[in-house]
Amino acid sequence: MRAVAIGASAGAIHALLRILPALPSGYALPVLAVVHVPPGRKSELAGLFAGKCRLPVREAEDKEPIEPGTVYFAPPDYHMLVEAGGTISLSTEEPVFFSRPSIDVLFESAADAYGPDLMGVVLTGANEDGARGLKAVGEAGGRVFVQDPATAYARAMPDAALAVCGQARMLSLDGIVECLIEAGHAA
Repeated sequence: MRAVAIGASAGAIHALLRILPALPSGYALPVLAVVHVPPGRKSELAGLFAGKCRLPVREAEDKEPIEPGTVYFAPPDYHMLVEAGGTISLSTEEPVFFSRPSIDVLFESAADAYGPDLMGVVLTGANEDGARGLKAVGEAGGRVFVQDPATAYARAMPDAALAVCGQARMLSLDGIVECLIEAGHAA
């Protein structure tokens, strides 16, 4: 594995608070995260998680090199993409499922950049963003995980991802943490 991509929407803070602070310091993989935040609002995500995580956490900047062991949040009103050279690209292309940033956009670009060395995770949310992107990660040979819809604050996004991405593995949040830590050790 070379990277982790995580997408979440409604209920994202609760779910990510179970996952991101559990990652150990020195974690070997970069974590790229998209959370749907309404445009025009300043995101507090990086600041919130920086105070709770053992890894550096920041809001992504355009053309920034992707560093291992760092959590990157997409800024509000920008799609976050991964470029082949291992840098972040920000875009103002049209919203996807009324969302910018879009989970699909991140996952599809990361699947192109990392191929089978990517882990994609779809968490709680109330629309279908992330399903098509998770399918792209799986088709590129990456590992694909979905939060158990029964444990999600909003189950529409996990349900959509499971319906579209047949090889996705459904796990509890603790199960997802175990897989992320294992992937970090194997990197």
